[in-house]
Amino acid sequence: MACATPCDVPHDEIHTACPYCGVGCGIVLHGEALRGDASHPGSRGQLCSKGRTLMHAVGQTGTRLLHPELRLARDRPRRRVAWNDAIGQVAERFKAIQAEHGRDAVALYVSGQCLTEEYYLANKLMKGFLGSNNIDTNSRLCMSSAVAGHKATLGSDCVPGCYEDIDLAETWLVCGANMAFAHPVLFRRIEAAKTANPGRRLIVVDPRRTDTAAVADLHLALRPGSDVALHLALGHELLRLGAVDAA
Repeated sequence: MACATPCDVPHDEIHTACPYCGVGCGIVLHGEALRGDASHPGSRGQLCSKGRTLMHAVGQTGTRLLHPELRLARDRPRRRVAWNDAIGQVAERFKAIQAEHGRDAVALYVSGQCLTEEYYLANKLMKGFLGSNNIDTNSRLCMSSAVAGHKATLGSDCVPGCYEDIDLAETWLVCGANMAFAHPVLFRRIEAAKTANPGRRLIVVDPRRTDTAAVADLHLALRPGSDVALHLALGHELLRLGAVDAA
């Protein structure tokens, strides 16, 4: 992430990133306010409605737990407890379950918003201390199909492009995604590129007429399930035209 140098940043400002989606828009925190980080190379100072209202979700009184709460039965109300008591209770429950049903009777499902260091600690807890391999994460679950596709087509589990490629492209093919709704900051880059050069084309493949499809130059409203036939046909046409770099 490109940020201003330390000498350019006021001491009461914090440069961070929005945690909501994979775009990772840059945010500048200043007291109880926030704004988009104009120095961020991905979002360029823009924020969607979720990013702009992030402080409301974090700061509103009564909407977030600020300390541990515990109930020993479902029909009992929660009560505030000390951190040590809460951690001890969780540890005892894990130990009791494993003692009765075996080590693999427990599992962890980890958030996709965790940092690498947090994933490391969670794996150490599950595999090193609890002695089970039962840990999964939304990051692996949602990326498993992408990993399989990248390795099969590119030979490596890597993302083949970057945001700057969007600015340079002459044609964008969006398949089954509603970028205007799900990744509005990233979609603004496509809109800006089209405004700068109206000859560029946006093609959307989606059975629905989404917000993205509504502004497309070509909307292929396929029957659900027929997208595989379309992609195979595109591959066949590339081979027929000799447009594939075989090497």
